[in-house]
Amino acid sequence: MSFSSAAKNELSRIIPESHCCQIAELSAIIRMGGIIRFHGSQNVSLRMVTENAAIARKVFCLLKKLYGLNIAIMVRKNRHLKKNHSYIMEITTAMGARKVLQEVGVMTDRHNGSVSLDYSIPADIKSSRCCSRAYLRGAFLGGGSVSNPDKAYHLEYVTNSEGHAQELRNLINSFGLNSKIVERKGNYVIYIKEGEQIVDVLNIVGAYNALLEFENKRIYKEMRNNVNRIVNCETANLTKTINASVKQIENIEYIRDTVGLNSLPANLKEIAQLRLNYRDSSLKELGQMLTPPLGKSGINHRLRRIEELAEDIRVKRGD
Repeated sequence: MSFSSAAKNELSRIIPESHCCQIAELSAIIRMGGIIRFHGSQNVSLRMVTENAAIARKVFCLLKKLYGLNIAIMVRKNRHLKKNHSYIMEITTAMGARKVLQEVGVMTDRHNGSVSLDYSIPADIKSSRCCSRAYLRGAFLGGGSVSNPDKAYHLEYVTNSEGHAQELRNLINSFGLNSKIVERKGNYVIYIKEGEQIVDVLNIVGAYNALLEFENKRIYKEMRNNVNRIVNCETANLTKTINASVKQIENIEYIRDTVGLNSLPANLKEIAQLRLNYRDSSLKELGQMLTPPLGKSGINHRLRRIEELAEDIRVKRGD
């Protein structure tokens, strides 16, 4: 089971106690994935399809609690690409589809007998914190997903209405988050890529087990990345130290084999002999061997002076 499916299964077990939050959650599920069909001027039906059995059970439970509906859940086997079963729930006009759509704010009757569809989030939901949380939970169940934190940090909601996408983004951002919208294949995707903000969303919708698993994986991933950065930094520093030491030894040996180390001033000759004798030692360690001890910058200054003298000799000798 994917991380996203596990999170949805967890959220599907949450049934809000208050009537307004139940309406808000059902409203979001319908707006994200509901299919509305008109049969003539008066007959309307609502169909919802999901591949997650837990979500189907939740929709069934909400409809029963809110409207006393015992709708049948049809199961269709997907034979293509070995996909999961599809669970189909349909509410007809006789069962009260019009009432359901009106109460969740999707459909409004006009004076001339026609109807209008509205995919904007109802104002009473946006003004209530508990209903906003319930709406975001329903929207995630209806058209959301979250990637496995082992691979990437990405949470998204997908809707086919640009207006609904903008309102959903604003609702998410009202919790102090920074979600964005991108168009993808005719749909509108509201997404978050920051690990900490994804944790906040999981907390808002009530996916606490998924939140803990996400945090554990995120912390482990960050620790591993930090260790890798430290190792890479240490390796780079060690490589830099070794290369510098090799260059210093080459300069000292060149002076020794040409004009001799006795041609050097006493302080340079002393450090040159130490470097030849202790080739793997750091500059700090070389400085501590002197009497009196000398700091790292002082040792580095002397070795740079030796390098300059070696270059002068190479120029004079034409090497």
